[in-house]
Parts: sequence; C-alpha cells; structure tokens
Amino acid sequence: MPIVAQSTETTDWVSRFADEVIEESERRAPGKPVVVASGLSPSGPIHLGNLREVMTPHLVADEIRRRGYTVRHLISWDDYDRYRKVPLGIPGIDDSWNEHIGKPLTSVPAPAGSAYPNWAEHFKAAMTESLAALGVEYDGISQTEQYTSGVYREQVLFAMKHRGDIDAILEQYRTKKAPPKKQQSQKPLDEAELEAAEGSGAADEDDGSGSAAGYFPYKPYCGRCEKDLTTVTSYDDDTTELAYTCSACGFSETVRLNEFDRGKLVWKVDWPMRWAYEGVVFEPSGVDHSSPGSSFQVGGQIVGIFGGKQPIGPMYAFVGISGMAKMSSSKGGVPTPADALQIMEPQLLRWLYARRRPNQSFKIAFDQEIQRLYDEWDKLEAKVADGSALPADAAAHARAVGTAAGELPRTPRPMPYRTLASVADITAGAEDQTLRILSELDPQNPLASLDEVRPRLDRAEAWINTQVPAEQRTVVRAEPDAELLASLDDEGRESLRLLLEGLDDHWSLDGLTHLVYGVPKVRAGFSADATPKELPPEIKVAQRTFFALLYHLLVGRDTGPRLPTLLLAVGQDRVRKLLGA
Repeated sequence: MPIVAQSTETTDWVSRFADEVIEESERRAPGKPVVVASGLSPSGPIHLGNLREVMTPHLVADEIRRRGYTVRHLISWDDYDRYRKVPLGIPGIDDSWNEHIGKPLTSVPAPAGSAYPNWAEHFKAAMTESLAALGVEYDGISQTEQYTSGVYREQVLFAMKHRGDIDAILEQYRTKKAPPKKQQSQKPLDEAELEAAEGSGAADEDDGSGSAAGYFPYKPYCGRCEKDLTTVTSYDDDTTELAYTCSACGFSETVRLNEFDRGKLVWKVDWPMRWAYEGVVFEPSGVDHSSPGSSFQVGGQIVGIFGGKQPIGPMYAFVGISGMAKMSSSKGGVPTPADALQIMEPQLLRWLYARRRPNQSFKIAFDQEIQRLYDEWDKLEAKVADGSALPADAAAHARAVGTAAGELPRTPRPMPYRTLASVADITAGAEDQTLRILSELDPQNPLASLDEVRPRLDRAEAWINTQVPAEQRTVVRAEPDAELLASLDDEGRESLRLLLEGLDDHWSLDGLTHLVYGVPKVRAGFSADATPKELPPEIKVAQRTFFALLYHLLVGRDTGPRLPTLLLAVGQDRVRKLLGA
C-alpha cells in the first residue's frame, strides 16, 4: 500500500500539495492513477514564466511517484489554438505571416529554415528538449490530434446540446467590468518580470457569444481559408446540422457536427471539458485567473455541466528575469528554458522552481547574479552533505538533483561557477590554458581532464560568451603600463614587491587569496593572518586601493575577475612582467 500523507509540520510545499492531491484523488477516483495537468501554447517561444506551469505539477507528481503511486502528468499542447499575431523578433518570418492569422497553429508554416513541418512543432521542439534535460516525465497531448481525430466529438456535441446552461454561467460575468489593466512597468532591467502565462486562454478570446442566432460554444475553422473568423448561423440538436459563414473569405457551408472535426470549443469551455474528460485532480493557474470571469473561475462552474470537478491547485506568481523587459511569450527575445539551460545546469534551474512556493515570485539570473546563485547552491550542497541543511532546504535540494526515476547527470567535480567563468573569460575557451589554470587552483589535487568539471564549465563558458557584453570581457595587457608603474609612490612599490616575493610560495587559489589580502595587512604592520576583528577599518580601504592597482596593471580597469583566479590565469611569468618585476 502506498505511503499515507505525511505531516505538514515539517514538510515543504511540494509534500503538502502531494498530501492534498493524493487525498483528493482517492476521493474522486479510488485506485486509479493520479492525474495532474499543464497546458502550453506553442504560439511562439515558450518562456521561463510558462515553465512554472509545468514545474509546479511536475514536482508534485514526482513526490507522489516517490511514495509509490502511479501518476499521469498530462501536458496539453494547445497547438489547435488560433494564430493570433505575427510575433516580433522571430528569425525566419516576415509580414507575409499575417495572412495566416486565424488559422490553427499547426496549419501555419514554420519560420523559414526550420526543420519542422509547422509553427507549433517548431516551438514545441525546443521545449520538449528542455523538459527532457530537466527530467520532467509527462504524457504529451496534441489538441490538434484530439480534435481532428474525433476524440472530443461527443464532448463537442454535449456542449452544443447544453449551450444554454453554459451561456447562463458565462452571462454572470459578461456584465462585470474587468479590472483596469496594470500599466506596463518601466522597471530597471534587473527587476523585469515575465508573466506566468495563463496557458492558451487569452482574456479577450471569443467565448462563443457573437452570433445573432444565439450562443454557440463551438468555433469551426473555415473549409476554404482555414481561419476561425467564422460565425455559426444555425444548429439543429437532432440532426447536428451546423451552418456557418466566414468573414475572412466569404465561404459558407452546412455540416453535420457528428462527423465534422475541423473546429474546437471556445477556450472557456474547452478547458473545463478537458478537466472532466481526463479526470484532472491538480492543475495550477496563472495570476490572471484571479480576476472575475477568468478561465479558471468560470471553468470551475462549467466543468460541472460535463460531470467533472475543478482541479485543486495554486495560483502561481511571476518569474523575474534579470536584464529582460516584461513581454509576452509570443515575442522573440524572451528567455526560454533552453536559454537558461545553456548557462546553468538542470539541477540549478529545478532548484529555483522547487525552493519557492508557487505564489512566491522569484528571479532567474542571466547577469552577474548567476554567480551568487551558484555560490548559494554550492553552500546548500555542502550542508546537505554534512547533514546540517534545514528539512525544507534538503527537500528542495533532493527535488533539484533528481526525480523518482533517479538522479540527473551532474558535474563530477563542481568547481565554483564564478571561478570557471573567470577562467573562461580570460582564456577565451582555450582548453590547454583552461586545464593549466584549473589544475593550479589546487596543486595537491590537480585536474586530470576538463571532463571532471563538465558540464558546469561548458555552462560558464556559454554565460561568458552569450551574456557578458564585450566591453565587460577581460583582456589582459600585452605590455606593462610603464607610465603607471613610474608614477607609483613608495607604498605602491613596496606592496608590489611583497606580492611578487610571495608568488612562488602561494601559487594556488587559497595561497594567492591569502597573499593578496595579506599584503596590505603586512604593509600596515599587522600579521598576514590577522582576522578582520583584529584590524582597523583603514585596512579594508588599503585592500581596495591595492586591488584597484593590480587590476589596472593587469587588465587596465578598476575591477575584473577575482584576483587570485586572474593571477593564476595570467601565469606567474606574465604577472611578474606586468607588475614591473
């Protein structure tokens, strides 16, 4: 028998939701697999805000699997949605794609040069690859296949038969004013947000109420131009004959809905129909669902018409992206999971979603903040290893490093990300120099191969090459700064002499750290081993002044990579030359 629900006093948010989902699933469908769901629309790049739509149920489903239950995590690809607009910034498209607005996403050509047969498949591909890298186990459902193969035919006929009941529910909300739209924020780039998208249901989508002949919750795609700019003009419940006209091309026809599969239910009816059809117990929803008349709120009533119940599930909050303006998922340039996985390991990305409750916003760093995040992650790894991590932190770590199916591939020897990035910056990817420098970090335990620090090294190199502006890259001087060296006072010359004298005995990461921080202490008459508590505040000022001098002599700037790493990267002979030995 599977493990029963655990105490909520000491468990994390994932365990608490797992408790609730197991209990609810046993109440609704005892003995059957637990069903959780996500929905993604491949209308453009599927961004990191959309990923929360997947990771929230994934983490809960994985916890339930760990307890021995059978779970289905459904991801509905809303590829039968209409093509709404030509997104900006997508390579391989131009204004000619405007002619496809209104067609199903699977009927729109892929961007030029794509290896995929249509628009939807093109944008699904990158997300599918990212989910595999993240260890997300799911059952993918193409809504194009579901509708066009007749899987939902009975549900469509049922919705049309009960259109009066559906219309009565929707009417409760049509008279309510929508809350004023929040003005586009002009925040600094490092405070930008990506909205956690509402799946495929747009707030302005036609709910089926636009026909003079009455309310119809079904939208045919035109038999001539394939667009959904159609209006149902009549429907007969007994014969299922449906007549429609198309405002785009003027085409009209009469079909029998019991054998017609070129159309779909409008979104606010489609979503609750699926809940009932699939028996979904848990599905999160985006922040837009908190407004009156939102898809989740209305769907909670409409699902009863189909004989189902609304899933339980949290409303999830924004995902922030450092250095990226808030934008829609259909626009180009918005960071995707593939972009994040280019610069960080899957474990770190999973951890960012696992450690925060769904209703808490958080940021994913593409700027210098990624180095701090990696430092925080490495500290957590150390605490987990020695048993000092708090229970909730240990649980988030366990969910990040693996799933019920096993542990994700990891870097055998995870050196600090900031160190790897600094070395990648200085060496410009030269593997022989990279191996030399990294081996000198710990001479007692040198690297035998760069494979020991991969894939973290590859992610750090990608971050340097794709996210760090050219003007911030580190370029080591080719020749000494003779003018600066000649202008040094006695204190500056003495500080350089002490540093150069200590290079041989301190040529390791720890040794050079001790040396560069110790020189100003010794110059002031203190021991190099003196702790900050034993030193006056002026020592910190002297250290900053000394560091700035070294940066100017080595790279011609006030700042740069951590000095011990920089010194190792430059090499002892070249350091001596540039420091005027």
